[in-house]
Amino acid sequence: MTPLKIGACLKSCQITHHRDWLFDADRDIEIQDFMSHTALTEERHDRIEAVKTALRGHQGRVGIHGPFEGLDIDNKDAELRPLITKRFLLAVEAAAAIGARQMVLHSPYTLWYQNNVLASPDYAEDKLGRIHQVLAPVVKQAEVEGVTLVIENIMDVDPATRRMMVDSFASPAIALSIDTGHAHLARRMSGAPPVDYFVRDAGAQLSHVHLQDLDGHADRHWAPGEGEIHWTEVFRALGECPNNPHLVLELRNNRDIPKGFGYLQSLGVAC
Repeated sequence: MTPLKIGACLKSCQITHHRDWLFDADRDIEIQDFMSHTALTEERHDRIEAVKTALRGHQGRVGIHGPFEGLDIDNKDAELRPLITKRFLLAVEAAAAIGARQMVLHSPYTLWYQNNVLASPDYAEDKLGRIHQVLAPVVKQAEVEGVTLVIENIMDVDPATRRMMVDSFASPAIALSIDTGHAHLARRMSGAPPVDYFVRDAGAQLSHVHLQDLDGHADRHWAPGEGEIHWTEVFRALGECPNNPHLVLELRNNRDIPKGFGYLQSLGVAC
């Protein structure tokens, strides 16, 4: 198995703690400074400048995590949907301003959806229609800016559902993200398949991966090796991916990045 190069998710103020590791190998970086309303409005200029400064000299790939709190991409309230679209458009503009090529957004699919999809007429179609109302202008702007929206599994049970949602846009500006911890948690809570199945189902649509470990009870964001995930099989599946997805450690404590990287390196799966 060929080891894969991995990077990390960080706020701009945290990059200095890991600068040598990130910059010397041109590792992927996901910036997590633009997730709130304040960050994308009144603090927007200052945050963009801070990120640019922190990334100066970095030659690797960059993405951002987009906003998500309260911003359901299938919101049933017609008055709120345009506000969600507006927030995502601001985030795409921020991504482009710092030279990021990806933006993570959260999936709207849950166990509730999977269990109710055939319980009433047009349930799936109505949901997908709302998603397109919210995201279609964002996908269009992402195409213009050269940014790819990557849709991260949150409570997804069947990975094919999210994949088909992404495929429905028929655009290179929207693809799939996998959070390893979320996938494993869904397996324990909702009977989802194991993490490597999420990877294999994504196939050529996989453009981004959050690497984190957990105990199957809560969304811990522990360093790999501290939880239950079978990392060798996950990386075997990643090695079969036809693309070269961004692979980034997303840990609750960024000081655990060396420990998580060291564990994966010891397995021979990461470099």
